[in-house]
Amino acid sequence: MSSDRTEQLREIKDALVNLKESPLYEYRRRNNYYPVIGQGDHYADIMFIGEAPGKNEAEQGRPFCGASGRVLDELLESIALKREDVYVTNILKDRPPDNRDPLKNEIDLYAPFLERQIGIIQPKVIATLGRFSMEFILRRFGAFQAGQKISQIHGTVINARTDYGRAAVLPLYHPAAALYNANQRETLEADFQVLKQFVSKDEPGTMKLL
Repeated sequence: MSSDRTEQLREIKDALVNLKESPLYEYRRRNNYYPVIGQGDHYADIMFIGEAPGKNEAEQGRPFCGASGRVLDELLESIALKREDVYVTNILKDRPPDNRDPLKNEIDLYAPFLERQIGIIQPKVIATLGRFSMEFILRRFGAFQAGQKISQIHGTVINARTDYGRAAVLPLYHPAAALYNANQRETLEADFQVLKQFVSKDEPGTMKLL
């Protein structure tokens, strides 16, 4: 069964590697970057979704492997989780130039791949990292909180109906915010305590890069 999910995710990876219609494809090719698909347990209960890979991520083909990734790992550790217990990905699978914000046409292009990942992994909790992924997920699942500011609803559990059943959405600030603002770090730490209620230790996670 596990190989089935792995194979489905590998098909997504193969499609993204050759996604020449992406406006970010040539930028990736010129810089010898990799697409960043996702990493973690393919049966994870908790799925983290950021907005786009940064330079370190594009160079290594792994999500959240730079400074913000270290913050994420520390936050996971604070609720007795490791990276291999969860699944981590982004909306965009390629790095935008100069780490600028994702553009609407880029989000529209990469969104179906993210939706397929969600459908394959079927997480019980979708933790969004930053305002772009929060807004995308809330609109995708028709939550009435869509359009609200992250400052208003961060750390709030929002019930959503997905194609595979009900799931909880938890908006969180992006870990990068904690690098520049101690208050944001404290807020993230508090919001991760909300996430703790969903932590299950029944089965150990398995780290996979896809």
